[in-house]
Amino acid sequence: MKYRYKEEYEEGSNLLWPSDKEDKITRQFYKDLSILSKKINYSKKKKLKLFEQVVRIIRGKGWG
Repeated sequence: MKYRYKEEYEEGSNLLWPSDKEDKITRQFYKDLSILSKKINYSKKKKLKLFEQVVRIIRGKGWG
């Protein structure tokens, strides 16, 4: 198991790297967030297409 560790640079900046466990959790979080975002966008597109279809029917242009 790799623990957090610091790297110090000559320019004066310090970086704190996450442990393997923290990195795995963070990556899974962003993966889940990405999947959720795609599902929401797909759902919005489906609703929009349904709305467009209803408008076409009301206007008398049918299913197509």
